[in-house]
Amino acid sequence: MALREFLSDQLSRIAFQLICIGLAALFLFVTGTQPDVLALLLLALLPVFVTVYAAGFLRQRARLRELEAILNALNRKYLFAECAPPPKGIYERRLFELSRRAGRAMTGAVSDAQASQREYREYVEQWVHEIKAPITAARLICRDLDGETRRKLTAELAQVEAHAERALFYARVGSPEQDCLLRLVKLEKIAAQAIENHRSLLIQSGVRVETQGLDCSVYTDEKWAVFILGQLLQNAARYRGPEPVITLSAKLLGKQTQLVVHDNGIGVPAHELPRVFDRGFTGSNGRNRGGATGMGLYLCKKLASFLDLDLHMVSQEGEGTTVTLTFPAKETLTKL
Repeated sequence: MALREFLSDQLSRIAFQLICIGLAALFLFVTGTQPDVLALLLLALLPVFVTVYAAGFLRQRARLRELEAILNALNRKYLFAECAPPPKGIYERRLFELSRRAGRAMTGAVSDAQASQREYREYVEQWVHEIKAPITAARLICRDLDGETRRKLTAELAQVEAHAERALFYARVGSPEQDCLLRLVKLEKIAAQAIENHRSLLIQSGVRVETQGLDCSVYTDEKWAVFILGQLLQNAARYRGPEPVITLSAKLLGKQTQLVVHDNGIGVPAHELPRVFDRGFTGSNGRNRGGATGMGLYLCKKLASFLDLDLHMVSQEGEGTTVTLTFPAKETLTKL
């Protein structure tokens, strides 16, 4: 608290006291008190007046600093009223009691919201696991159909499964630490699994996938890395060009490893590129081609952040897009 703030807060009290002193001095002067005596009285009152307010300022500043230090030391700031030292004075006691009541109400509301969110997340996870059974059954039924119908239906089922998987990861993104296992994984294994998961979409879209130099290992969560790469493959297939090709390549960058995903698709307009990782952003390409939710890249960014994985995109409209995944070195990982 600054001195100016303190004086501003005390301004009405100071003005009232000065008026009272002025009236008292006027009364004494009218009743015959000599001006010299009045001047001495006012000079005697001045240091008392200044001392009282200086002491009040120092006391309040010390108290605020003490409370601020306690607040800064707390991980859960909303418990401040419960952890603060005993209040001084009746006004502060009443104020702290009101703060405690408000804090308890807020804590209860937060606990209820967290419980509700946890129940919803568990329901979504259960639903995703249950929906896989009818999808698998539908795939088996497709085997008895003719070639063209089977191909189309298999591709649609792959899209349903991709949406269900996206819903599962969205439900888990709020508490990723509960489903994360960082270990040494081969990049070619991650790439092979992501390609296999989206094989139907890639074939239907006529996309050719080329891999180069993926015989290296990285520290990451295999399931999450496969999901992130899968979303990039889906985007490249959805926004493909006339002769679509996706190239997956790796290169070493000191102790880090980069996975570069390049496509020759329609690209992203320059003014939309800064927003591609925003939640729900579909862009002009997504609106023109339909079916976009704006959640795939958002989830990629959220999961990559937790994995200490740098995710960077560059794109040229009409020429293609390059996404670079930079996997951290083992010694820099904060989740191991």
